[in-house]
Amino acid sequence: MRGPLLMLAALGLFAVLDANSKLLSGGYHVSQVLVMRYAVLLGLLGASRLAVRNAGGGMRTRRPGMQLLRALCMVGSGAGFFLALRTLPLAEGYLVYFTAPFILLALFRLVLREGVPARAWAWCGVGFCGVLIALWPGLSAGGSWGAYAWALLGTFCHAAVLVLNRVLRDEPGLARLILWTSLPALLVLAPWAALEWATPSWGDLAALSANGVLAGAATIALAAAFRHASAATLAPLEFSALLFAVVMDVVVWGIWPGAWTWVGAAVVAFAGLMAQRRGAH
Repeated sequence: MRGPLLMLAALGLFAVLDANSKLLSGGYHVSQVLVMRYAVLLGLLGASRLAVRNAGGGMRTRRPGMQLLRALCMVGSGAGFFLALRTLPLAEGYLVYFTAPFILLALFRLVLREGVPARAWAWCGVGFCGVLIALWPGLSAGGSWGAYAWALLGTFCHAAVLVLNRVLRDEPGLARLILWTSLPALLVLAPWAALEWATPSWGDLAALSANGVLAGAATIALAAAFRHASAATLAPLEFSALLFAVVMDVVVWGIWPGAWTWVGAAVVAFAGLMAQRRGAH
């Protein structure tokens, strides 16, 4: 259960990250938010290595091309969801995100040639039906096509990151993961962020910094999950993000879910549990 538990932890952290980013999206450019995120991660890495020699392990890589590709996909994922959730309700943005398990299974089959049992596809389908039950009665379909396109880009990049985590599972270590995902993105985005910079208040500065901590913890949990379990096992759990989204709606915006949301959430939870019970791997 180590892989599934790490996956659930990552999804919970991403839900908090998305809620925090949505709160920040009205006042700050995406480049500034991402630069702050990666700067915090690198700062924490540097501080930990000053305090404890070689903390997080080695930082060299035998596969720099794959590491840079993962960094690029992470930027695409972060930017896509940030720009989508600026105008879309959280629930509608998540509906696009819930295509990720299907994209993930397809990429694992096409890119890594890993077998995907039919039951994995089936439980993904059940989970997606649960999402439709939960979200359909309240969908306004009022967002712009551009916002939905950003959400789709973020979803595809997220699935690509998961595939690359599997490819790079032979290069574990927190230091290598943080350095190679954060430093290239910081160098590319910093000039853009400087042009769009808006001086944050102390409260917003804390929120922007928290984004870095949340993103780093979620990234580490995701990478670890795919070292312990296959895509067929973990993909159906992506739908559990609906449960975390419901919690964020209640805690942050005070929006209590209706009866359809509870029914859909129950279907999602059932699909995730059955996927694990049937040993879809």
